[in-house]
Amino acid sequence: MRVRTPAAVAAIAAALAAPVASPVAASAAEGRAGDIVGVSPSAFHPLPGQPTGTRAWKIHYRSTTADGVPDTVSGTVIVPQDGRTGPRPLVTYAVGTVGMGDSCAPSNNLPYGTAVEANLIQQLTLRGWAVVVTDYEGLGTPGVHTYTVGPSAGRAVLDAARAATRLPEAGLSADTPVGIMGYSQGGQASSWAAELQGSYAPELKVKGTATGGVPADLLKVADFNDGSYGSGLVFMAAAGQDAAFPELRLDSYLNPAGKALVAGMKEKCVAIDAIAGSFKRISDLTTRNPLEQPDWQARLNQSRLGRTAPAAPVYQYHALGDELIPYAVGRQLRSEWCAKGADVEWRTILVGEHVSGVITHSLTAGNWLADRFAGRPTHTDC
Repeated sequence: MRVRTPAAVAAIAAALAAPVASPVAASAAEGRAGDIVGVSPSAFHPLPGQPTGTRAWKIHYRSTTADGVPDTVSGTVIVPQDGRTGPRPLVTYAVGTVGMGDSCAPSNNLPYGTAVEANLIQQLTLRGWAVVVTDYEGLGTPGVHTYTVGPSAGRAVLDAARAATRLPEAGLSADTPVGIMGYSQGGQASSWAAELQGSYAPELKVKGTATGGVPADLLKVADFNDGSYGSGLVFMAAAGQDAAFPELRLDSYLNPAGKALVAGMKEKCVAIDAIAGSFKRISDLTTRNPLEQPDWQARLNQSRLGRTAPAAPVYQYHALGDELIPYAVGRQLRSEWCAKGADVEWRTILVGEHVSGVITHSLTAGNWLADRFAGRPTHTDC
């Protein structure tokens, strides 16, 4: 979950005006998870028109919903054009919150230089690494984005890596070393990918996961943000859970103001959604609190992290002054992973808050992944 800076707001506003590619109407009922069902040329620009020396493709690929049903997800594969002919690492990159409207999808903004995390992605391509960026379920494809539904997001991240290695033009292979990376919503998605990889995608050669600002316990995060600066993200998360699990019947809990807010959130990007929903309490927009109901609690707990030790090493970081995702939630995830025998290296960001954490720590996280790709020993501090 993220609230954007003013510069990011401007970037997203530009993205809303950018042309949006038509989604591929492809069935995901046949084939394997990670199979490509559509591909078209794309481009990667951190800023409008800024050259990057890369080739890019927009892909639609087969993945799996939180309930285990095949679906189709879109994403972008980016490969440096640096003359390298041998194998290169691949990072499957999970972006932070961009919004719920299809125009917010990374694949619709990376070609135009309006994707908020594009400069962070460029740090990876400048190292000579290929990158694949998932759009997540329902973001840029039919249906409502299943925002904060961890199992769906984790599978989308892993299947994006599978798809990239199966794209002939990318020059990758099944033996490609893979890193997983993400922060905020991307921290949840990358952490879920780390937990699921051993059982869901064991064939991927995952060397490590760099994950930060992780909303590992959605109930605690919702309670922390109720009525505060980040309360709009609580309502976005409720809409995302309801999209994945329609039996939750979110609409039946909302008063007219709540229905209007959530309907608007499904069409817009995060800057508008966060502003529209900020400093509102759940009780302001509902007739009764859905998060107090057993069915809602059960579904939110399905997205709780910490029950499975990641098979590969993890670098986890969190800002001490994080105003959106409590520092204690990140520490708890680290403790639970360590208790299960995971190889975890933990870092506290002493200066800064949620949004600044991904920026100031991006180089360190990238260096940690570089050490994993180079086969250097880890430094677990469990």
